[in-house]
Amino acid sequence: MYKSTLKSAKFAFIGSLLAFGALGSLAAPLTSPAQAETYQLDTQGAHASIQFKISHLGYSWILARFNKFDGQFEFDANKPEASSISINVDTASLDSNHAERDKHLRSADFLDVSNFPTATFVSTGLKPVSEKTAVLSGDLTIKGITKPITMDVNWIGGGDDPWGYVRQGFEGSLVIPVGDYGMMDMGPSAQEVEILVFFEGVRPKG
Repeated sequence: MYKSTLKSAKFAFIGSLLAFGALGSLAAPLTSPAQAETYQLDTQGAHASIQFKISHLGYSWILARFNKFDGQFEFDANKPEASSISINVDTASLDSNHAERDKHLRSADFLDVSNFPTATFVSTGLKPVSEKTAVLSGDLTIKGITKPITMDVNWIGGGDDPWGYVRQGFEGSLVIPVGDYGMMDMGPSAQEVEILVFFEGVRPKG
């Protein structure tokens, strides 16, 4: 279950977040022609993260993250529904702060990183809900299994930074059944995993 969350997170994601940047622009119509801008996920500055949360026996929660992933998104401020995002996750970079548990999660019981070293998320659509919220749709692939998912996303904010770049920040979450991705059944309290994504995208100004 831990693993499935992380993957979807490649997801994820969720991705998804880029659409939010576009959503914020809906409040003020633009007069210039729309142009899609490409943002790289700021993993180098550690301003992006993919995490997951799963129940442990129904008594507490196990939190984990993926330390290595990359991706990019594009959005058109005048046409947010045309935004897109893609994310690739290094499944072996799973980190739950417990070496023995991580070893098990990387095994064939869960992520099977030897045979499936990468999990991916590729968006297929974005549906604005309000100025700062939307529902992102896409295909999440974990352990070689691809399933359509939807993710709720929020636009945190965006604008120029002090170093000559433009940034957009988003957050998103979704819940997926671990059984959908061929993960070991860990009991009735762990049938689903919650994936949490926090992304800052960056591009040169101008």
